[in-house]
Amino acid sequence: MMDVREIQDILPHRYPFLLVDRILEIEQSKRAVGLKNVTINEPFFSGHFPGNPIMPGVLIVEAMAQVAGILAFRSGVQGDTVYFMSIEKAKFRRPVVPGDQLRFEITTLQHRGNVWKFSGAATVDEKLVSEAEFTAMVLKKEDSLRSQESSGEACKEQ
Repeated sequence: MMDVREIQDILPHRYPFLLVDRILEIEQSKRAVGLKNVTINEPFFSGHFPGNPIMPGVLIVEAMAQVAGILAFRSGVQGDTVYFMSIEKAKFRRPVVPGDQLRFEITTLQHRGNVWKFSGAATVDEKLVSEAEFTAMVLKKEDSLRSQESSGEACKEQ
């Protein structure tokens, strides 16, 4: 449905931090499915871990959030930057290594205005490798989280 060029038209992330290669499905405001091809050329593998390359779990959650950001933007939310507000229930079940293809399935749990809560699951060969729930706020570049009354106030609106 979307290749990396179209993803770059939506997300501000670039190499080495763009962690989504393709979007396969989007159901506006409800769910999205994305892919990441994990290669030995990823810059984090040189230090995580030498001789035993494993993708860091925090980057798997970041990739889930990038797919969620695409879902939010394609659902009509206004803004250009997605900020994490919380990450909950994160679990890492299997290591992700070079040669794996990560499939991310993201579901919207709730949204009001520019605050969204998602559930994400990452699989490799249909086996669950990671899952998490996370809340994010979408803002314009010229705005900042400091200009909001407080992120706690935004969360209470949910």
